[in-house]
Amino acid sequence: MQFRKHHDLPYEQRTDRPPRQRGRLPWGRISACVLAMAALSGATLSGLQRWTPPVSTPDKNAQMGMQEEKAKQQNFEAANTERKKQIADDSAKLLKLATDLKAEVDKTNKDTLSLNVIRKADEIEKLAHSVKEKMKLTMGPG
Repeated sequence: MQFRKHHDLPYEQRTDRPPRQRGRLPWGRISACVLAMAALSGATLSGLQRWTPPVSTPDKNAQMGMQEEKAKQQNFEAANTERKKQIADDSAKLLKLATDLKAEVDKTNKDTLSLNVIRKADEIEKLAHSVKEKMKLTMGPG
C-alpha cells in the first residue's frame, strides 16, 4: 500500500487548516481594508478641497505700469469731458451763426452779397471744421 504525501492530496482533503476555515474568504480583513481605503481617499479629497492656489502679486515694475496706464486713462477721460463741453458750446455758436447768416442772406437781393455775409460763412466753415476735429479726438486714441 502506498502512502500519499500530504502535499499530493487534493486541496479539499488537506488537514493543515482547521475544517471550518476551508473555502471561506477572510471577510473581516477585506472589509477592514475597504474601510481603510475609503477613509484615506476621503481624507485626501477633503484635503484637496481646502487647498487654494497662492495668489501672486505683480512686481513693482508691473504695478508702476498699471498706475501709469490708469493715470493715462483718467487724463484721457478728463480731456474727453472737456472736449465734449467745447463741442456743445461750439455747436450752439454754430447754430447762432447759421441763423444770423440766413437772416442776412434773406435781407439781401439775389444779385448782391454783402462782405458781412461772406465773413460769417467763412467763420461758420472754420468753426464747423474745428468741431469735426474735436469729435475725431473724442472718439479715442489710435
